[in-house]
Amino acid sequence: MKKSVLFLGLFFVLMGTAECASQKAAAKYPKLVLLIAIDQFRYDYLTRFREQYTGGLQRLLTRGAVFANANLEHYPTVTAIGHAAMLSGATPAMSGIVGNDWYDRESKTQVTSVSDDKVKLLGGTAEAGASPRRLLVSTLGDELKMAGRGATRVVGMSFKDRSAILPAGHMADGAYWFDTRTGNFVSSTYYFPDLPDWVKEFNKQRLVDKYAGAGREIPGAGDASMPSKPGPELYESVYSSSFGNELLAAFAEQAIRSEKLGQRDATDVLTVSFSSNDVVGHGAGPDSPAVRDISIRTDRILGKLFEQIEGIVGLDNVLVVLTSDHGVAPLPEKLRERKMPGGRMEGAELFNAIQTALEGRFGEGKWMLSTAGTSPYLNHDLIAQKNLDAAEVRRVAARAAALVPRVLRVYTWDQLQSGQVTGDRISRRVLRSFNARRSGDLEILLEPYWIRSIVGTTHGTPYSYDAHIPLIVMGRGIKPGKYAQSVALNDLAPTLATLLDVETPSGSEGRVLDEILQ
Repeated sequence: MKKSVLFLGLFFVLMGTAECASQKAAAKYPKLVLLIAIDQFRYDYLTRFREQYTGGLQRLLTRGAVFANANLEHYPTVTAIGHAAMLSGATPAMSGIVGNDWYDRESKTQVTSVSDDKVKLLGGTAEAGASPRRLLVSTLGDELKMAGRGATRVVGMSFKDRSAILPAGHMADGAYWFDTRTGNFVSSTYYFPDLPDWVKEFNKQRLVDKYAGAGREIPGAGDASMPSKPGPELYESVYSSSFGNELLAAFAEQAIRSEKLGQRDATDVLTVSFSSNDVVGHGAGPDSPAVRDISIRTDRILGKLFEQIEGIVGLDNVLVVLTSDHGVAPLPEKLRERKMPGGRMEGAELFNAIQTALEGRFGEGKWMLSTAGTSPYLNHDLIAQKNLDAAEVRRVAARAAALVPRVLRVYTWDQLQSGQVTGDRISRRVLRSFNARRSGDLEILLEPYWIRSIVGTTHGTPYSYDAHIPLIVMGRGIKPGKYAQSVALNDLAPTLATLLDVETPSGSEGRVLDEILQ
């Protein structure tokens, strides 16, 4: 009898010790990793509008590790590539995400970074859905799940499909984006056969319809009123205003509550990408009152979201990251006022020169099948039919492109494949982004501040105004302060993996930012 009692006592002591050890191990890591991306948010928005920040950005700037010289070390600087890099640490050469879209030579069609005709859209129209299948590498969320350390949940969301899907990775429990035709947050059958009940309930509340007729005064830009009736016009208008960010923040809060993110014995991942800033920036430019206004309103929205997370999870249990996918060029008209170089050119001016040169040298034919940004995809079948040397055809095309006014550099597929490029930072960014199966036949760089856009402005170059981005990390185990050294967005994923004691994502090319680790 005494032996049985002693055995039971020892058993419970050991169980208690194991449970205590498990709890200590769980307490070692954050309960929630929150990635906040602000689409088209230049680093200098943090400094130019600093005095107006009183909410979430203020908190991050004063309590986080702030990198003043974080850059995108890839090209083109577009949404899909930036979001793919955030939690994978991979450049396009490794990730396979070479643009927002590109020409797929196997299917002979233009594809997007997340298009997938094998899945269906859920919650929207009866069209093809989207998935991370074109992403060739793992993400932080994937590595957390494969580590098997608790029932990790990974959720991604944005107004854009690519911005929701790519940071969350292959094993995500869900990725959600906004459908401007229905006003719903939608997903695809890649993740589940039907939308979760909490998403259906959120959509039924029709919070987006409450913005009908709403207006806000934008200092220096007048009134910004929404359409008076619910429908696609209203939903597009909400998307292109700070109301879109408000709606996404409300959806994020609901996800945290419903999915119990950060409220279990595991580390969860939530990625939230605010897309509305990008729409405003494309139309108005970085020097506009509208961009200043939405930046300040984003600060307030993040402040409110942090307060909500404090009440649900406790911010001490959350590791917060703020970054962006790219910057943006100033409006050419504004540059002209400042006596700065820059201007606009049409794509036809560039690509017609290539077509004309190839026809003159090799005869008639459809020499270009498609383009992605300033990268043309030549007709390989036509080259084979004419029994031509593909490298020579590319050289002729490159010489023609190089003669177009405002073209700075032209790289051929063959040069990039063999690594025969100059060793400066710009060329290294182009080389890191070359994927032999998915990239075009040429990569063409225009001079700084020149854009292929008839109205508004755009991004995509390897120059600093497009590549210099915010990077702030805040949470337990992070040394707050301002860090001046040059770092890359690719450094984020291996740093987080080190903090969480999981394998570094498979395609990561960055270093661990050990200077911020306590």
